[in-house]
Amino acid sequence: MTTIEVPDGQLHYEVRGSGPHLLITGSPMKAAEFAALADALADDHTVVTHDPRGIGGSSLDDPDAPSQPELRARDLVTLLDHLKADTVDVFGSSGGAVTGLALVADYPGRVRTLIAHEPPLLELLPDAGRWRGEIEQIVTIFHEQGAGAAWGAFMKSAGFVQEGDTPPPPPEPRPEPTEQELADTARFFDHDLRATTRYLPDIPALVTGNTRVVVGIGVDSGHLNTYQTSMALATLLAEPPVTFPGDHAGFLGDPAGFAGVIREVLENDPAVN
Repeated sequence: MTTIEVPDGQLHYEVRGSGPHLLITGSPMKAAEFAALADALADDHTVVTHDPRGIGGSSLDDPDAPSQPELRARDLVTLLDHLKADTVDVFGSSGGAVTGLALVADYPGRVRTLIAHEPPLLELLPDAGRWRGEIEQIVTIFHEQGAGAAWGAFMKSAGFVQEGDTPPPPPEPRPEPTEQELADTARFFDHDLRATTRYLPDIPALVTGNTRVVVGIGVDSGHLNTYQTSMALATLLAEPPVTFPGDHAGFLGDPAGFAGVIREVLENDPAVN
């Protein structure tokens, strides 16, 4: 694990394995959350993970610098240039899937296959205005009531908590959050959330370029708003989505099964076979 300079800060990244390059990107998820998935893919890929800009070990010269998907994509191109990886496959999760879409649109030829797993593209939904209002309300809750209340509102809005659900048992006592965890939470609510959910993908660039774009949806994600956004994107791309184990973060519960689907997608690239 190491860091490199990007135009307005530093980017923390990790590399494991050998073989063709596979970049795994999230937002706000860091490299650590993808470690098990990366290990499961490292037998036949050089797997690159990273902390997104302003999160974890990826510091910014200005902590209030923006986090648009286009800027996150620029950071990744800087990283790929550093690794001398002219063309890579990419697996993007959630906000990282949105980063991947910006990477494909803005830097043609750098990505062979993008697997965009459940990108929260709320602007693609017919009631996008309502979703914008919900996001603004969540940010307001963060500033007025704190992180715990904001995360609760976010989980309900995204569909992780349903009306009528049995309340979970009280959580086990947790250590007080570290300064880094507090900073990462503030970064998410103040900078990442709006920029990610308001991104509009460049559909013509995605369908006419040389990159194969595959939309991934968790088999258990039907209750989430990212199921709706993923289906909307797949419809615009005129490509059926690929089903992955679990829900929005299925790679945490079943990294081996998740890695198996990623391999199947990459091995069945019609441009190669």
